[in-house]
Amino acid sequence: MATATAILDGLRSRLDTTEYKKLHWEGSFADYLNTVLETPGVTRTAYQRLYDMILSHGTDDVYENKDRVTRFKFFTDFATRHGDGIYGLDRPLMQLVNTFKSAALGYGTERRVILLHGPVGSAKSTIARLLKKGLEEYCRSDAGMLFSFSWKNGDGTWAKDPMHGEPLQLVPEEHRAAVLAQLNENCKKPYPYGITIKGDLSPFSRYEYKTRLAKYDGDWLKMLDHEVRVYRLVLSEKDRIGIGTFQPKDEKNQDSTELTGDINYRKIAEYGSDSDPRAFNFDGELNIANRGIVEFIEVLKLDVAFLYDLLGASQEHKIKPKKFAQTDIDEVILGHTNEPEYRRLQSNEFMEALRDRTVKIDIPYVTRLRDEVKIYEKDYSPEKVRGKHIAPHTVEVAAMWAVLTRLAPPKHASLSVLQKMKLYNGKTLPGFTEDNVIELKRDAVNEGMTGISPRYIQDKISNALVMHPDEDNINPFMVMTQLEAGLRHHSLIKDEDQYRHFKELLAVVREEYEDIVKNEVQRAIAADEDALTRLCGNYIDNVRSYTLREKVRNKFTGANEEPDERLMRSVEEKIDIPEGRKDDFRREIMNYIGALAIDGKKFDYRTNERLQKALELKLFEDQKDTIKLSSLVSNVVDKATQEKIDVVKSRLIRNYGYNESSATDVLNFVASIFARGNPKPK
Repeated sequence: MATATAILDGLRSRLDTTEYKKLHWEGSFADYLNTVLETPGVTRTAYQRLYDMILSHGTDDVYENKDRVTRFKFFTDFATRHGDGIYGLDRPLMQLVNTFKSAALGYGTERRVILLHGPVGSAKSTIARLLKKGLEEYCRSDAGMLFSFSWKNGDGTWAKDPMHGEPLQLVPEEHRAAVLAQLNENCKKPYPYGITIKGDLSPFSRYEYKTRLAKYDGDWLKMLDHEVRVYRLVLSEKDRIGIGTFQPKDEKNQDSTELTGDINYRKIAEYGSDSDPRAFNFDGELNIANRGIVEFIEVLKLDVAFLYDLLGASQEHKIKPKKFAQTDIDEVILGHTNEPEYRRLQSNEFMEALRDRTVKIDIPYVTRLRDEVKIYEKDYSPEKVRGKHIAPHTVEVAAMWAVLTRLAPPKHASLSVLQKMKLYNGKTLPGFTEDNVIELKRDAVNEGMTGISPRYIQDKISNALVMHPDEDNINPFMVMTQLEAGLRHHSLIKDEDQYRHFKELLAVVREEYEDIVKNEVQRAIAADEDALTRLCGNYIDNVRSYTLREKVRNKFTGANEEPDERLMRSVEEKIDIPEGRKDDFRREIMNYIGALAIDGKKFDYRTNERLQKALELKLFEDQKDTIKLSSLVSNVVDKATQEKIDVVKSRLIRNYGYNESSATDVLNFVASIFARGNPKPK
């Protein structure tokens, strides 16, 4: 048995303090200037560092409705790694990152409050949280490092600048131009932003600077050598270093000192004055977030006094601590709010100054089904849902309903909201092109800003998981029951009309689910590869003879006969090929086979999706009576039929992801549909 000593010795042998030493580097001001020459990026502003952090994770160009959209891997790969994957918001995120880029280049947006605006549950907080996590991780890398400084105390200890100022701020104003010219001329790496010195020292460091400068008779270089130590700055929200978060409280308990710091009354007796910077705590959120980012949760709920602080912080990059002059800051100010609060801002004439200093980025709900599905799949994966099997389409139908509630009714009279959702999801529909999809999105300006939030869906899926302890799986009907049951008590449903509309959309989803599972069962029944191959060969032989105006040789009698029109039409009707289009379709098939032959490829019905579907539906039509699926409802199944049903069930499990019980459930459900006399496939 291993002893504690042996365990610790084993850990000690694997211990590597190299990273710790890098993150806790300390040196002189001269050492820091050498670092600047080697790696000029250490002098970046907060916006420059944030923008470079996002780019450091890489990008992908994707095409969405003919437009090229830049997808930032920070919001996909990095976010997924931290359990916060963001899906379906490529355009809003591109707008947000372009705003950061503009601010990094000094085009004006660095003097604005970045406001994420959207409905509840649309990932605004997630985006803010990711940006903070990203900065924390980035500053620990060589590419993202930054530095601050501390002052030597009389007892040999060191007092850090409370606002983690940039060490270059220690260069006196009159010498900055000369120092910057030398640094920019001699830096060893290309630096797109150019080394600059922005802002002045914090009141605490300004006091220390003046006091120590007198000690060295104005020799600031000597003073820096003996009194200042530069150290590597590691941003941390938990330690309140470079990353701040402010959450409004009720108005009676709000105090603007929470943003800009407050007097330390215990130190007044020691230093003799409440205006001595050593007797002040520079620990407000705007103080500690200097060099990084500050998040304002529900920013428009702030008291007016707070908003005045925000105006100066954004436009002038200055804050006004009590008893002190305006103090320079360098930080990204990121707020988020919902629609009602933003409307209040628009209607309040006293907020005009804030509106003018705000860059609003709309963060809508997801309107693409496959992205909405991904949101729930990360929470309801097999690893997280232990002991319960989630039947196929369970998450999909919940996501489908959520997306439908967010879509504006299409202006096309022939287009339903369900079809619109399918178009958005990349499906092609007869008579609609990509240009039509662009037009649909252009007509629906605020689409995605209202509807059901992902949180409601997550709550109801969770309810379904715990409401059926005796079941080993949950299915779409369990989830849809929960979705409907909670609607009446949903706090964000405004009126009876909206309630009825959402309920009607649930009926649309139920009908769509019926079509999906009927199609799956039909394909499972018709999944006899040999039978499909024989049917396909027979169909192609007849089509070839028809298009070449030849006769077909009967394999049994040897006689030459006319092509079997009845067979060909029974296949083509399954995919809605009208009588007037049959010749075009048949020529299309033969041209397709010919093109494959020219390329040296052999024709296989699986390579043509439409033909495969038609053959499967035809085979199903021929075989469903032999399987007697409807006899399942009566619970009287003979042995031969049971064997065939077991084969179908095994295909559902193997090909579509069902387990034993959910496959049985879906077969019973589809059997009940056929028992009602609704066998027509869609």
